[in-house]
Amino acid sequence: MNFALSAHIGFRYWRARKANAFASFITFFAVSGILLGVAALIIVSSVMNGLEGQLKQRILGAVPQLTVNSEQALTHWHANVAELKTLPGVLAATPSIATQAMVQSPSNISAIQVYGIYPEYEKVLEGKMQGVLNAHFSQLIPGKYRIILGSELARRLDVSIGEKVRVLSAEGVVYSPFGPVPSQRKFVVAGIFEMGSQVDASLAYVHYEDAQRLMRQPSGEIKHLRLYLADPFNAESLSSEVTNQFKRQGIEVTTSDWRDTYGHLFSAVKMEKNMMSLMLSLIIAVAAFNIVSALVMMVVDKTTDVAVLKTQGLSTANVMGIFIFQGSLNAIIGLVLGLIIGVGLTLNLNTMMNSVGISILGAGQSLPVQIEWSQMSWIVIGTLVITFCATLYPAFRAAKVQPATALRYE
Repeated sequence: MNFALSAHIGFRYWRARKANAFASFITFFAVSGILLGVAALIIVSSVMNGLEGQLKQRILGAVPQLTVNSEQALTHWHANVAELKTLPGVLAATPSIATQAMVQSPSNISAIQVYGIYPEYEKVLEGKMQGVLNAHFSQLIPGKYRIILGSELARRLDVSIGEKVRVLSAEGVVYSPFGPVPSQRKFVVAGIFEMGSQVDASLAYVHYEDAQRLMRQPSGEIKHLRLYLADPFNAESLSSEVTNQFKRQGIEVTTSDWRDTYGHLFSAVKMEKNMMSLMLSLIIAVAAFNIVSALVMMVVDKTTDVAVLKTQGLSTANVMGIFIFQGSLNAIIGLVLGLIIGVGLTLNLNTMMNSVGISILGAGQSLPVQIEWSQMSWIVIGTLVITFCATLYPAFRAAKVQPATALRYE
């Protein structure tokens, strides 16, 4: 097949397409459809990626991403932590303990998840938080019974720094003649953190040893480790490696991760992103059908020309190449313009919305945008494949032209 010859003839036909005004009109809308579809797909995908990344940072930055649970105390947990940090994708590992509890103030009561931590090992957690207001984890001193609350939780309880709250734990219950009595302690609010997500209303941090006293557990006993991951979405694949590492040391452990509590939220976000991508991909598919229509009309218009070319020795593959090139050229033009417009609008989306006075997330907040180039490459490849397939039928129709029949009345 002489591709250069097919490309040359196809380009001449493309330049002269105005001879058929209706075909030219359909071609214009086909190119415009691809342009709009690609641009919309880039913009929406980038915004959804940004929202997903923001949720990952604001929610998964504050909760245990992967937790190791052991029935027996980890007497050499420092060595265990050092070995866990050698695994690829593990940023840090620290002792942690958690309990479901109720927190009560003079004006309100709320259900929370209390995490007991060692402040000196939680540098990664403190760095991930967008802001620890008026306090740091160093404020948590064993025996002082201090607590750090989420900003929304503090607002609901109507408490501020220095005020006391009562924490009632679901663990450590004792039984009396009057029935079960939950373990409870008074804590002083030492700080308020804000992640800008729903965890602000449901999380609290205390010192590890204070949490053990609240739960009536032996002091200093380490049975749980929380792991911080470079990508929390890799928790499932890392859990088996973590389990095998402890098994080689003769320690039986189980693992749990963030999906147990927040998996449904991220599944919903992923499903919404996939459905939006599918809907916008249909715009590209409709544009591809317009390419089919325009090329079919071009084949009908150029039937005599094709017959003459075939009588001069042009092969079937070369004839198909003419119309494949012509249709692909339209697709490439729409794709390139769509990429330029889509990336340009995405990078300047917040500026444009602010200039016209549109605020989606509220005053002072910008729409999160994250362009993933791997996703961009799939958009390019998918568009090219769809439009290439759309050119095959008209090209095959052109290749089936019989010179004797087409030139009978010429």
